[in-house]
Amino acid sequence: MRELERVKVIEAVVEGRLRCFQATERLQLSERQISRLCRRYEAAGPAGLVSGRRGLPSNRELPVDLWARAMALVRERYADFGPTLACEKLAECHGIWLAKETVRRWMRDAGLWIPRAQRPPKVYQPRARRACLDELIQIEGSDHRRFEDRAPACTLLVYVDDATSWLMHLHFTATESTFSYFEAIRAYLERYGKRVALYSDRASVFRSVRAKGQRYKSTVSVLCQPAIAYLGESPQVLGTQSRVRRWPASSTMP
Repeated sequence: MRELERVKVIEAVVEGRLRCFQATERLQLSERQISRLCRRYEAAGPAGLVSGRRGLPSNRELPVDLWARAMALVRERYADFGPTLACEKLAECHGIWLAKETVRRWMRDAGLWIPRAQRPPKVYQPRARRACLDELIQIEGSDHRRFEDRAPACTLLVYVDDATSWLMHLHFTATESTFSYFEAIRAYLERYGKRVALYSDRASVFRSVRAKGQRYKSTVSVLCQPAIAYLGESPQVLGTQSRVRRWPASSTMP
């Protein structure tokens, strides 16, 4: 479309229906460029306005033998690598210096890399509920102004049975902290006794941060031994726990 407009403007300049300075304003070109295009139009007609580089390889195009060598190495040694790591290995081990986006494009064209937007969505199998009451208790904190403006904001610690979705225990506290869970768990244990397992997210109140390479230890498991403490690993777990506490979060105290 831009070249068609250029042909019309240059044709008008050659025929004298348009001044040169007017053509420069329309095409956003200098007067020297307009004069050169007019000479090419007079010599070869509309075909003279077509760029002489059309159909030719770019001056910045990498050599074909470099592409063949790099892709042969990637297929042989780095087929399961990502583009960034493959680019680093090509430079470090083979002396082939390329931009990571170039390697990404070559691997995508060769079918060795699938962009994230084109990958099929991951399907997470839902976790089956436990068969019996008290076999697994989900614990979660719910922040909500249940007292509206009549009292300060607080956190409700919710204990829900996994098999029946019954609300087993509710505990109001100022903030969601390790000590507030200690109080809630103690009250729960005094009323119901120890359960088989507890299920929570990976918040810092549920685990102690260890040095790199060491296993973390669940705070809940220390308090509730020999009960088992599970920490959720996926966003689906957080979604499940959010749905579990949906009713407490949507209610206010009379």
